[in-house]
Amino acid sequence: MSSSILQTLRKAGQHMGVDPSKMAGPVREMLYRNWYLGFTCFGGPAVHFQIVGMMDMIQMARADESYKEMFSLCQALPGPGSTKMIYAINLIHGGFIAGILSFFVWSLPGAIAAYGLAIGVSKINNTLPAPAYALLSGLNAATVGIIALAAVQLSQKAITDKLTRILVFLGGSAGMLYNALWYFPILMVLGGCSTIFWDYKWGHNAVKAVKAGVFRPRDQSDVGNEEQQVSDQVELQNISQSRQGSIKDSATLRRATGRVSPEEPSPETAQDQPTEEETSRIVPANLELRVFSWKLGALIIALFFVSFIAIMVLRGTLSSPPIGFSLFSNLYLAGTIIFGGGPVVIPLLREYVVAESWVSPRDFLLGLAICQAFPGPNFNFAVYLGALAVTPRLNPAVGAVAGYIAIFTPGIVLHTGTMGLWKSLRGHRWFTSGLRGVNAAAVGLVYTAVYRLWEQGFLSERFTSGSSLGLDPWWVVVTATSFVGGRWFNVPPPVAIILGGAMGMVWYGVVSAK
Repeated sequence: MSSSILQTLRKAGQHMGVDPSKMAGPVREMLYRNWYLGFTCFGGPAVHFQIVGMMDMIQMARADESYKEMFSLCQALPGPGSTKMIYAINLIHGGFIAGILSFFVWSLPGAIAAYGLAIGVSKINNTLPAPAYALLSGLNAATVGIIALAAVQLSQKAITDKLTRILVFLGGSAGMLYNALWYFPILMVLGGCSTIFWDYKWGHNAVKAVKAGVFRPRDQSDVGNEEQQVSDQVELQNISQSRQGSIKDSATLRRATGRVSPEEPSPETAQDQPTEEETSRIVPANLELRVFSWKLGALIIALFFVSFIAIMVLRGTLSSPPIGFSLFSNLYLAGTIIFGGGPVVIPLLREYVVAESWVSPRDFLLGLAICQAFPGPNFNFAVYLGALAVTPRLNPAVGAVAGYIAIFTPGIVLHTGTMGLWKSLRGHRWFTSGLRGVNAAAVGLVYTAVYRLWEQGFLSERFTSGSSLGLDPWWVVVTATSFVGGRWFNVPPPVAIILGGAMGMVWYGVVSAK
């Protein structure tokens, strides 16, 4: 029995590229091409994709015409998109070990910096000097502008039709009106169900009937017009029947002489040609990610959901779970349902950590502003929150490791399994339709984050837990400067945040001089 299990694991390892005799070369190549990324990639997912796009391995992937497919898969699944892209590239070219090591090379520098920041913030007194509050308010205002810009950019990608535009709007509006741990996942599931319902045209006739009844009421003139249209159709039908014989004769003559116009396809050819809608859904056969078998991919995904269900059941049934498990389960849930990358994680982390009273709103905003200036994935913010959440009950390192594993594991595991199933899943229309709706609803939640952070971004001796940035027009100017600078002048987020802090100190100098 044990030998068969070992043999199965050995075969699985070979499928995943885990061959000790062949690992040295791919690992060396991975380190050579990736060692600097974790220290130099500032600016969030949009900039990350541009930097990663200049890598030699990406150029090879583009030559194989698989870059678009990798990008689509990274965006379609939960978790940080740029992190999954780097992992997928190295997984394809170097095997499983090279892929996992590239993930650590990419994410650990920023995670260590976030942990160090948490240690420093945990030693700060509850009351800060007045200049410190002004500095933090400037940082927060600039951060709100950066996240608002991310929301706009994500919306441009997520909105593909009127329905997704409505879902983005409703997701943001619903997130502003109500908060609960279960609420955001439900909104995203409803978004996916809506696009499936719409794309399959279920209920379209009912919608058209309601629309016609509300916006185009019938009257006597409409009835008269309909009668006139019917009479016109009868007359046209008689004319077409009278000319049917001549049309058949001309068609026969063209076939006999072989002078069929190339611009006029025959009826048989026209029936065989796909429509424009069908053509847009055809995926080229050479765009395939052949890394794992579908059986191994299905097994990986099944094991993940078993672990997810077990953790969620324990989370709901334990009356007084340890703080370490509560933190891990909340972040594990957040990592599983986050579609849209780093900006979407902010409202979820706020609800799953700050709402539990593990981290104060002030420390959340402070860490959010500074972590935006760190290299690597924005998901490292969970490391900062995890370290603060368990202090002083546990060692901060325990919370940092728990946050790191919980927030990244779902996206990496699901991406690994889906690479084996992608060839089969992408052929199902319901799958792509559902992901489109989930992504649109998730992007709407980014606007919720903008609103929540705006309402708690201003810090002072009176408002140590945060108040609205709208209390002073200066913070509106700081937010607008950050947004406009990034949108039209390509100002990097770290520079925008530093500029926001400087503008906060200018505000303090002017106010204190009065």
